[in-house]
Formats: sequence, structure tokens, C-alpha cells
Amino acid sequence: MDRIRITGGQALNGVIRISGAKNAALPLMIASLLTAETLTLENVPSLADVRMLLRILGHLGVDHSIDGRRHGAAPDASRPIHLTAGDIVDIMAPYELVSKMRASFWVVAPLLARMGEAKVSLPGGCAIGTRPVDLLLMALEKLGADVAIESGYVHATAPKGLRGGEIHFPKVTVGGTHTALMAASLAHGHTLIENAAREPEIEDLADCLTKMGAKIKGAGQSRIEIEGVGSLHGARHRVLPDRIEAGTYAIAAAMAGGDVMLEGAEAGLLQAALDAIEQAGADVGVTNEGIRVRRNGAGLMPVDIATAPFPGFPTDLQAQFMALMTKAKGQSRITETIFENRFMHVQELARLGAHIRLDGDVALVDGVDELQGAPVMATDLRASVSLVIAALAAKGETMVNRVYHLDRGFEHLETKLGGCGAIIERLSNPG
Repeated sequence: MDRIRITGGQALNGVIRISGAKNAALPLMIASLLTAETLTLENVPSLADVRMLLRILGHLGVDHSIDGRRHGAAPDASRPIHLTAGDIVDIMAPYELVSKMRASFWVVAPLLARMGEAKVSLPGGCAIGTRPVDLLLMALEKLGADVAIESGYVHATAPKGLRGGEIHFPKVTVGGTHTALMAASLAHGHTLIENAAREPEIEDLADCLTKMGAKIKGAGQSRIEIEGVGSLHGARHRVLPDRIEAGTYAIAAAMAGGDVMLEGAEAGLLQAALDAIEQAGADVGVTNEGIRVRRNGAGLMPVDIATAPFPGFPTDLQAQFMALMTKAKGQSRITETIFENRFMHVQELARLGAHIRLDGDVALVDGVDELQGAPVMATDLRASVSLVIAALAAKGETMVNRVYHLDRGFEHLETKLGGCGAIIERLSNPG
């Protein structure tokens, strides 16, 4: 199992190209099931989760091809993926595939909408709380589906097709909104979604579906209306830049010091996080090329944050920001409102010398003058990169174990940080 070794104390200076957003690419790939024609996606990141989803879609009958690398392209440049679900050969997504990545559960919506039936294993995924699927299933039922849970599988049927309806989410749910958008696009009649998620990835999916012939109004707002159509066609769509990757490297630059240009990043996608990073003491500037983050070595200031649905502070940046606060001059208060069990990185940060106390959904972080390198273990995707950020500023060597979590969400992480001066390398264990 691979490990990453980091020797801390080096400032970051240079350019980091921001990849396409994983959290947008996955639902976009799943949307290929809605049409028999080819959906071409540009700027799809090369990640373990993307490769796993390609396996799952292939099991269902989706053919895919990836363009060859263009002459002169950067080594980490993404290549377009062409997805064609001409014939869906199976309406069942089995446990051994879905259990490896919970977002793959969303295939239930396009399978049901197009085929009238879907049988999908209840999801697995990383250990940051239960993240139930009840709201997703409620949305399908509001569109006329019969839903049953049998032996760990969701069996949804709509033999006469889905029909439009009103979906009122009792709380904001990104997965539920993705599911409702895909299902309603092929439903008969009008659908209204109230309290919809407003995340940029929702708007990106709606943009792509619109290119495929869907009729959607209000995506990016809390009220979305969809007029169902009889069929969708192929399209070409570019995945938006990854706001979580951009925020992660912005926090890394603030932690290590230096001057980093996040090429292709869009500030509007993560303004709440950028505001917090500025309050902590970094200079954040927006240019035509992206976002520039600088810190001249002055001390970090404590900042209180609470995670919230977009446009609030993203839960997917909470662990990274906590790592930054471990070196602030004073106490910061970090409140996690989205997921339970998302403080699993606290014990590993403590191994590096961080002082953090937990009280329910609140973490109190008392900044320390110095972190010390140590062996640590990743517990989930965002926790793993928080350890990398802390290690960049720690004295001595840190070994991050179980980095397969990192490979699920960060493309070429060692190359991008190493290119800016970090002393970082991946070690592959033999066998």
C-alpha cells in the first residue's frame, strides 16, 4: 500500500493547475445513462473514483473511450471521455461495485427513468457518518416510483414511466437534488423541487442536461422546475473546476507560506473559504488566470468557521482548514453541521503535536508554535489531505499511510505540490 513522505518547512512558490471537479464529474458521467447517444465530457480528472465509476457504468452497458494525449499537452492535462449507453444490458448495480463508492448509487435515477426499473445496492463509501439515502428514495417516490428495499438492495419500478411531481426536501441534499434532476428530466409532465441544493455541481449537471435536451429552470437556486421530455440526446460538456481542490491548495499555501497561483480556479465557487483564508492572514487575489494566494511568513490568526451548504463554508474543506488552524496564534472554533463523524482526522493531527478538543460537533483548536513530523494514517479523503497540509509546516519528516483515500479525490497531488517546492514523494510498498 502506497505511502507519502513529506519533509516540512518549505514554502510553496509556483503554479498549480486546478483539475475538473470530482463532485461534478461523477453525476455527469452517470447522466450518460439517460440517452442512447454519446455524451462527451471534457476536463474529467484522472481519479480512482472516476475509474471505479467507469467500471460500474461498463457493467450496466455503457461503452467509453478516452482521447489520446495531444502533442505538447501538459503531463497532467485531462483528456475527453466519450460515454455511450446505446444498450443498457443490466438494470442491477451490484454490492461489490456500489459498496466501493457511494456516489455510484445515483445510477438508480437514470436507470429508472429510462428503463422503468432499477435494482441498486445500498451504498458504502468512506466512514464519515451514515449519509442516508432516504431523501433520494423519497424524491423517486414523489415521481411515481414504487420503491422497496430487499436484501440490501433498493428495487425501484415505474413500468409506465415516471411522472412529474412536487419534491420538498426537508433539508438540503446534494445527492437528492442530483437524483431528482436526472429522474425528472425524463418524467412525464412538470416537476418542482423545493429546498434544492445550490452547489455549483448541481448547476453544472443541469447545464449538461440542458445541452442534452432537458428543460430545466432555476438550477443553482433553492427552487428548480423541470418539464420532462420524451428522450435526451448526446452532447459535449466541460466539467467545472474543482473548488475543493482549489481551496485545499489555497489552504496549503497559507500553511506553508509562499506565493502560489491556482490556475483555472474560480473564486465564485469557494468565496466563503477564501474569506476565511484571508482572515487567517493570507493575501488572496483573483486574476484572469485564477486565484493567487500569498503569505509572507507572518503568523496565522485564529478564525471560527461553521460548515454549511453552498454558498457557506464547504464541509469538504473543514479538515484542511482545521490543519491550518493548528498553527494559529490563539483558539479557533470549528463547527461541523453537515456530517457526523467528520472529525476523524483530529487524533492523527494530534500525533503531529496539534492541540484540539472535541465537544460534540465542535472542535476547539488551540494553535501551537510548532508541529512535529510523525507517522500518521488517513481515515477518509479530506482527512488524508489535511495531514498533508499539516506535514508541509511540520518540523522533520511525516509519513502519511493509507493514501489510497487521496487518490480518490486529488489528481497528481505529489507532482503539483512538488512542483511548487514541497519535499514530497510517494513510496510504493513492494507487492
